[in-house]
Amino acid sequence: MNGIKLSSWGDRFWAWLIDVLNVGLLWHQVLILLGINAFSLNGMLLLSAQLFLYWTLLEGYRGQSFGEMFLNIAVVGSSGEYVGFRDAAVESFGKAFVLPLDLLISLILFRDTRQRLFNRISDTIVVYEMEMACIEA
Repeated sequence: MNGIKLSSWGDRFWAWLIDVLNVGLLWHQVLILLGINAFSLNGMLLLSAQLFLYWTLLEGYRGQSFGEMFLNIAVVGSSGEYVGFRDAAVESFGKAFVLPLDLLISLILFRDTRQRLFNRISDTIVVYEMEMACIEA
């Protein structure tokens, strides 16, 4: 992969957790305003939809969510190029709506490439940001 250094599963987990906590704060406020139970199907679908929009917009615009910025990792195309909104949406769908299945398939089939199933489908990888800067030069 042209000397690109893939981020670790651990860094990806911490970035994901930061993002879920941040979006979760907004989600909780929206649930209160709408009078929706957090543990209902509607509550869970609302959280997934908010996460999907959050990741799609941030990763499609700059390749990084806030959690990824904090950990200096970024989502890029398989050759190190910036991803657009379409690829970010495909990649984000797996994180937002079907993460357990996405991870299970990924750990079985794509362990060596550190790609989740939806990274593979969108032809994206997660790299350390310093590596991304080297690719742009």
